[in-house]
Amino acid sequence: MNTTRHTRINAKARVRAVAVAAAALATLTLLPACAPLLLGGAAVGGAMMAIDRRTTGAQVEDQAIELKALASARELSTLGNISVTSYNRRVLVTGEVASDADRARVTAALQRLDNVREVINELALAGNSSLTARSNDAILSAKVKAALIDAKTLQANAFKVVTERGTVYLMGLVTEREASRGTEVTRGVSGVQKVVQVFETITEGELATLQSKPAPR
Repeated sequence: MNTTRHTRINAKARVRAVAVAAAALATLTLLPACAPLLLGGAAVGGAMMAIDRRTTGAQVEDQAIELKALASARELSTLGNISVTSYNRRVLVTGEVASDADRARVTAALQRLDNVREVINELALAGNSSLTARSNDAILSAKVKAALIDAKTLQANAFKVVTERGTVYLMGLVTEREASRGTEVTRGVSGVQKVVQVFETITEGELATLQSKPAPR
């Protein structure tokens, strides 16, 4: 094995380890059952942020949107178990609420937040999921992220993975080819019950333009 190939494999292994460790940390954050509103969070580490396909401004805005959603927890906390993930200012909300009226209240609250382009409401009408179920979802997210890192022809950090009750939501700025391949890989992960695409699709030409831009320092 030449030095260049060995370096690439080591770098891929490090990124995979970071993804798994981050998901494990997310599992630990689920342990206090008193937190009704969960946030998607930002990419881990400066290196991951540097190769994110979103603009730096969009990344900052996504973090701000999730923090503002946390600030709205008092308003939303009586409704159920709610998780908010923002990617490129598109907000995915998952979890459980008791009624259609509650679903509408959540959508309205999130639409009022600054810079939100779209709210994708995937809240289920059900009782709150258990701590065990949420922990299992976090572990499943880790397995999906690891599978995406291991997959050939995919840039794993282009995918945002959210798991709720065994359903995996995939977000990101991806081409149709990447969306199809990423969905196929995710479906092959043990424990995944359903895959929902929440992608923004870009062309291969747009991807080439993004990849040609120098990474910010």
